[in-house]
Amino acid sequence: MADVSQQQTIPHGFTGAAYPDVFNLNAMPTQSNELKPGQLSESKIRQFFEDGYLIVDNFFTREELDTCRNAVNEQVEHLAQKLYRAGKIKSLYTEFGFFDRLSKLEEEFPGANIILHKGDGLPEAFRNLWTNVRLLNVVEQLIGPDIAGHPVWNLRTKTPQNEATTVPWHQDSAYLDNDSYQVLQPTAWIPLVDANEQNGCMQVIHRGHKTGIVGNHQCCYGGTWYVMLEEKEMLKTLGAEIPDDIRTCPVLYGGMLLLNNVTPHRSLPNMTQEIRWSLDLRFQNPNLPFGFYGMKKGVVMRKSTDPDYKIPWQDFLSVDRRAKQRQAVKDLVENESDQEFSTTLEGPWMRKWEIVHTNQHTKRAEIENSSWEECKA
Repeated sequence: MADVSQQQTIPHGFTGAAYPDVFNLNAMPTQSNELKPGQLSESKIRQFFEDGYLIVDNFFTREELDTCRNAVNEQVEHLAQKLYRAGKIKSLYTEFGFFDRLSKLEEEFPGANIILHKGDGLPEAFRNLWTNVRLLNVVEQLIGPDIAGHPVWNLRTKTPQNEATTVPWHQDSAYLDNDSYQVLQPTAWIPLVDANEQNGCMQVIHRGHKTGIVGNHQCCYGGTWYVMLEEKEMLKTLGAEIPDDIRTCPVLYGGMLLLNNVTPHRSLPNMTQEIRWSLDLRFQNPNLPFGFYGMKKGVVMRKSTDPDYKIPWQDFLSVDRRAKQRQAVKDLVENESDQEFSTTLEGPWMRKWEIVHTNQHTKRAEIENSSWEECKA
């Protein structure tokens, strides 16, 4: 048994503090008249700060994204082999591919998509996309010339009609340290397929970031590990009008959706027969507080004072964020072989919010949910 009393105490997520100046137009860096490769017009950057999001079409080349697709295929192959060797599945399903192989694994071993989502490996193709020169040039327009990659990035394994891949309304800061409430951390949401309303593209609350407040979320959505932000809370705290302020954001292959960390958003259910893959890649100014509950630091990607700067990927890759997440909430030392095939996902964000739905993911966080009660009192 681990000593629960020594586990990290996490303050409640709702503070009521407002930081509108961090996320709105007056936070927009001065734009250069001379655009670097990939950089957007000043009117587009202004739109990001005014609306809290921006769809950018035709940004990546097919080759840049195809390498990421290949990396996904390699990860699915690795998962299939692991499940097969352990006797969890009876077939490798090699006759299936990018759009449906994981779904076949999921049919025989429910939760296979969660195991893949939990994997903390960062393939070279993903690293190259994250540090794509043109992408970093755009990020520079949002936060300035010094850029870090936040430790929280995700490969989204959106298998069809699956609760575990349908993310409810939330603000990204609801998952992060409370320090993130006063720091702009833009995310590039990059679909690896044409994303539309049918296969589960994103929806956002138009200008839902204007107050600069992180609303009072709850934990967790249905049988998942996702925190959720109720529509009545968005009306009360963020001034959002539902459904008038909802915007659906289809993004074609090669495009991306840029979001800030307090813009409410969700993903729609995937009602097609094919997997909708995507990547979440988050950025921050490295000169401001950043990290993930003291468990893992971000990776500095660009220094304005060092044009020959080399990214220290090995330092970043050496820390397993998912393992740290589990350690933050668990009270029992699990058998590592069981953990390898565990379809449970837990993390410190669960201790920030009132637990209203008990499920396999929340059970460890509930052990110290008294910390939330103390903050609420």
